[in-house]
Amino acid sequence: MHEPDETQGAGLAVRVGGVERRQLDEFTGAGGEIADAALELGPARGAGGVASGSDRALLTLADAKAIEERANFVAAVQPEMSRQMQVQYQNRNTNTQIVGATANYLEVRKFTIAVGRMFTDPEDAARRRIAVLGQQVLSDLGIASPDALVGAEIRINGVQFEVAGVLTPKGQGSGFFNPDDQVLIPIQTARYRLLGTDRLRSINVLAPSEEDIPVTMAEIGRILRREHRLRPGQDDDFVIRNQADFLTTLGETTQVFTYLLAGIAAVSLLVGGIGIMNIMLVSVTERTREIGIRKALGATQKTILLQFLIEALVLCLLGGLFGIAFGAGSAIVARTAFHWNTSVGVSSILLAFLFSAAVGLLFGVWPARRAASLDAIESLRYE
Repeated sequence: MHEPDETQGAGLAVRVGGVERRQLDEFTGAGGEIADAALELGPARGAGGVASGSDRALLTLADAKAIEERANFVAAVQPEMSRQMQVQYQNRNTNTQIVGATANYLEVRKFTIAVGRMFTDPEDAARRRIAVLGQQVLSDLGIASPDALVGAEIRINGVQFEVAGVLTPKGQGSGFFNPDDQVLIPIQTARYRLLGTDRLRSINVLAPSEEDIPVTMAEIGRILRREHRLRPGQDDDFVIRNQADFLTTLGETTQVFTYLLAGIAAVSLLVGGIGIMNIMLVSVTERTREIGIRKALGATQKTILLQFLIEALVLCLLGGLFGIAFGAGSAIVARTAFHWNTSVGVSSILLAFLFSAAVGLLFGVWPARRAASLDAIESLRYE
């Protein structure tokens, strides 16, 4: 009854490494969310990292245009605005993130088109009602084949749009954001036909190279301070984040997540260890006469102690092996079914195995000492 608790703890220890690998690869590996030389501009945050009503959505399309026209160390500027809205196809509907973006969204955000095409700059300028859907939106609308939707009509917040293409799935993103659960539309269409504002969620900027990122950040900072008419010594009302900032934040989040999983695993191991100790104590009581016979035949206290320690150790190792298999199996299922970039490292397996052995030794000592300290004559009399 208690052995599965320890199994769960070992399984959690195996899976922690895979979760960390997946999150880091979202930013640094293939299929990452941002390009290597990309920067993200957003409104400044108040206390606790939350944007207040006065500083939320300070960035506008005018800021993006100023960066594009005045910056010398910028390869691409990609502003975006977004809002949660209802998407309807025939008699089915779903709520998803509607993102107003420019035609270079794919280049800056490292997306690709699976079926169809991306909208163009002329279509953006003409405020055409064209949409590019993420794979999750298709699933929510009950559409199995992306080809069936290209060229079809959908309604976003009651406004009719033509589906131009479908994005290649990327899998669940960092935090609560799913890059497959969004609909891209031209930013001018979003501004004038859906959102009615020029306020931006963020501005993504692509530097010419990773080496040029510091120069690009300084140049953008000067341009935005001039656009926002900030006096010398006045704090910026915007933030510029590069990939190093993303990785730092991600590392801190991953560390907290790892500690959380480690705490859950520790509680599972504790509960499993107490269960094993109880089982061994019951075993000592039931085998009292057997212990008496062994002592009468010359077995020493050390021999009895070692016997019960080995039994507790074997019991824990079997549970640990089952937990390792369960954790590795879960990682494989997550990679196959959900396209998560999970991995099971040898170090994680060894750590889980050693913890199982340590639990067996720690919680097996008391039952083993109790068995070893039994009097041979009293044990033979036990019924």
